[in-house]
Amino acid sequence: MVLAKQKLSYEECRRKRVEENKKRMEALNLPQLSQALRTPSPKPSPKKQVKPRTVEKQLVVVRRSGRVANKPAPVYKEVLVEKVMMPRRISKHRDFLNRVYASDEARAEALEKAEKLESGLEPHFPVFIKSMLQSHVTGGFWLGLPVHFCKTNLPKRDDVMTLIDEEGNEYPTIYLARKTGLSGGWKRFAVAHELVDGDALVFQLVRPTAFKVYIIRVKGPEQSNKL
Repeated sequence: MVLAKQKLSYEECRRKRVEENKKRMEALNLPQLSQALRTPSPKPSPKKQVKPRTVEKQLVVVRRSGRVANKPAPVYKEVLVEKVMMPRRISKHRDFLNRVYASDEARAEALEKAEKLESGLEPHFPVFIKSMLQSHVTGGFWLGLPVHFCKTNLPKRDDVMTLIDEEGNEYPTIYLARKTGLSGGWKRFAVAHELVDGDALVFQLVRPTAFKVYIIRVKGPEQSNKL
């Protein structure tokens, strides 16, 4: 009996809640909105055709400066321009094919004369003899000096060595300590004294950075051998 009363009261409460919810939905106009969403939407209106925009072309007078307003319009055309060729610098090469080489006999004779001259020099000045080769007097103009002589008597760093010929003329040269030789300035000395292959030169160190140079010429007739 008690269960029947509880069930009845539950049904009445549920019915009341349903009625209240229905009244609230009607108050919010929800049934009409739900019905509207269910109905199919009408066909879309046809898209309007947009006419292409036409651009009207007009000839406009170009504004020109008052200085050239009354002058005829310039005419542009292709013009052939001649290419200017810069003249190449022509270097004068030595004729290495016609080098004259001293014979062994002539070279040995010049060295013998140089040794004789050396023996007559003052002994307290260091001396060495150098026989000229083609690389000393043509082309590279590099004069390598005896390594032992350089390590013992010459500066430890690059310096200017002055060459003094037999007439007292001085020629400054660049001494390269690491390479133990004369570079810049040696060519001027060699050309000025017309040194050739086979000449024997006696270098006497008269000052820490100055050589007195004696030249023993190789005999001319024996220089006829050519490569």
